[in-house]
Amino acid sequence: MKAEIITIGDELLIGQVIDTNSAFMAKQLNKIGVSVFQITSIQDDKAHILQALADAESRVDIIICTGGLGPTKDDITKKTIAEYFNDTLVRDQSVLDNIENIWKQHVRTQLLQVNKDQAFVPSKAKVLMNKLGTAPGMWLEKGNKVFISLPGVPYEMEALIEHQVVPKLKVKYNCPFILHKTLLVYGLGESALAARIEAWEDALPKHIKLAYLPNLGKMRLRLSTTGYNEAQLKQEVQEQIDKVIPLIQKEYAGLEDEDGSVEVVIAKQLTKLGKTLAIAESCTGGAVAERFTTHSGASAFFKGGIVTYATESKINILKVSKAEIDAHSVVSFQVAEAMAKNAQQLFQSDYAIATTGNAGPTKGESDAEVGTVFVAIASKTGVYSEGFNFGNSRIKVINKAVNKALEMMLKEIFKN
Repeated sequence: MKAEIITIGDELLIGQVIDTNSAFMAKQLNKIGVSVFQITSIQDDKAHILQALADAESRVDIIICTGGLGPTKDDITKKTIAEYFNDTLVRDQSVLDNIENIWKQHVRTQLLQVNKDQAFVPSKAKVLMNKLGTAPGMWLEKGNKVFISLPGVPYEMEALIEHQVVPKLKVKYNCPFILHKTLLVYGLGESALAARIEAWEDALPKHIKLAYLPNLGKMRLRLSTTGYNEAQLKQEVQEQIDKVIPLIQKEYAGLEDEDGSVEVVIAKQLTKLGKTLAIAESCTGGAVAERFTTHSGASAFFKGGIVTYATESKINILKVSKAEIDAHSVVSFQVAEAMAKNAQQLFQSDYAIATTGNAGPTKGESDAEVGTVFVAIASKTGVYSEGFNFGNSRIKVINKAVNKALEMMLKEIFKN
């Protein structure tokens, strides 16, 4: 089965809003064996929407639209979909009841007619009740094609996808099982990695595909396959993983979590071990901590983080010795390790990560060259650090520093 995602909204096309909805939907569809053929972003324009729907219908089996379902005049998706299906809008009492209930429980302002009018849906549509908002989702069918329209508000869309759209698609279609396994590799560039595993790659079974996914400071190798025998596919892919790991043993950092983040792998291992983590950041400005706290369940292991950006903050809050800073510079092995040890003590954690560096574009409070970064890891058995130069692009330096900190932490908790 193939699907196309159509995101509707001028705000997407001018860069005012980043399209995170498509990534979420694609991931959920892939889990149930639906392949996303194309993702299209279009204007809040009737002719544009009608053309996009027709084009998608000619290409795929499932069309999912997000956006344009709000109560204001610029939200025209619902009326345009009704026109596409030669349909009219009718009031759905269950939707109106839901809107009134939301207003009663959560909204203090008066319920306006424009809000009540969101209860109008195409007569041919099956309503997907939106418990988190006033705009309902809609499911329509045309021949053997399915059209789904969802609100663009991410948390509303996500709940509808998880609890209504995916279950209905699984019932309607006999979808194959799609399997992805992604290996994390640090310390090898794409070409060097490809050269090392060339013979293994050439010998891969035809139904197992390999993709190289480079990122700042890390590489991901993704093995993918599709079929109806889940157990057999898992066994075949695991056999290939077992063959390639010895070729990259020193650089291999484990399998990536399903949601594509190494921090989740770390989080799960810390939770499993009953261990805790604290973070002290300078040049990364809280970006390492953010990677952990973005995901639910961080409170099980994350004790806290502190951003001591200025030198006086390192001295006054994190209690790094001024004499040590004067002797070695604020960007140094010694200061990185002191930050990690002191954060560990401050938060009474089992592990701590610290970053200090010069991300640029100027040297700031240190004479260290732009791009110089030190990352330290503290544990109950001691502290160690590594130094790097990540170039002269500020964003690149920060992102590489975050990835390196996560890599070092991952290796630390799995080394035993």
